Amino acid sequence: MLSKENEAKENILIETRDLSFMYDPEARHPDYALKNLSVSIKRGEYVAVVGRNGSGKSTFAKLMNMILEPTSGEIIIGGTDITGDLTDEQLLELRRRVGMVFQNPDNQLVATIVEEDVAFGPENLGLEPAEIRRRVDEALAAVGMSEYAKKEPHRLSGGQKQRVAIAGIIAMMPECMIFDESTAMLDPSGRREVVGLMEKLNRERGITVINITHLMSEAARADRILVINQGELIGEGTPKEIFSDARLVAVAGLELPQSSRLLHALHDVGVDIDVSGITASECADRIVEAIEKRKSAVNK
Repeated sequence: MLSKENEAKENILIETRDLSFMYDPEARHPDYALKNLSVSIKRGEYVAVVGRNGSGKSTFAKLMNMILEPTSGEIIIGGTDITGDLTDEQLLELRRRVGMVFQNPDNQLVATIVEEDVAFGPENLGLEPAEIRRRVDEALAAVGMSEYAKKEPHRLSGGQKQRVAIAGIIAMMPECMIFDESTAMLDPSGRREVVGLMEKLNRERGITVINITHLMSEAARADRILVINQGELIGEGTPKEIFSDARLVAVAGLELPQSSRLLHALHDVGVDIDVSGITASECADRIVEAIEKRKSAVNK
């Protein structure tokens, strides 16, 4: 039987230790895009990584998939240090285990027919045609795009294109999916579709989801939030813990969700109120609690 310590280690899918990266280490005054970043992400966890533009969050995403190689530090995936020299086979296996969905789906779609695009990854794995067919059908069903299998990707909406790109990663059967600002170019409807799909993949399939985003409404739906500022981790915790700390959010150059802003505004003008609510429903509950508390104090 595993000890609690070993069990905790077994449950960690991704770990970074003192991870640093420079885009131009030969520059006269080189700047770190990431500096000494140490984080752990559990199997099946839904994590949001937030920060202002240029904070280093997308650099972090690309390092997890070895699109970029770290300047220093370690990246451990499933207990294996991937920061050494990887063979082409090892790199392909890494990208099968840790899939990435980019901001612009047009940069990720490679075929002229939807089902052929989804089949691209499994084909590169050298799978049998019957297995590729099964995976393509299952992946398209998972993202609600089965009826578009024979369509041309360029005729789809932005949200539909992103769903096809996600299906292409699902067909690789990854343990983790990284969404790098994957909703930034979508309209509100497309954004809701993709965020809902992230949650479905995490809750129903147990896929570890890492959502790189600057939208706090998206981050609020995660299990845990990592806050990066100027390449350094400056905060981590549940959405309630993060959004209860208005100073931290301000330092990171971010904006609280609307409900959180209202609670903080009431608190700042002297209302005795719990500022930990995130959703509209939680905000309403906190306001009712504050009113009841005030009534109770007046009646004493």
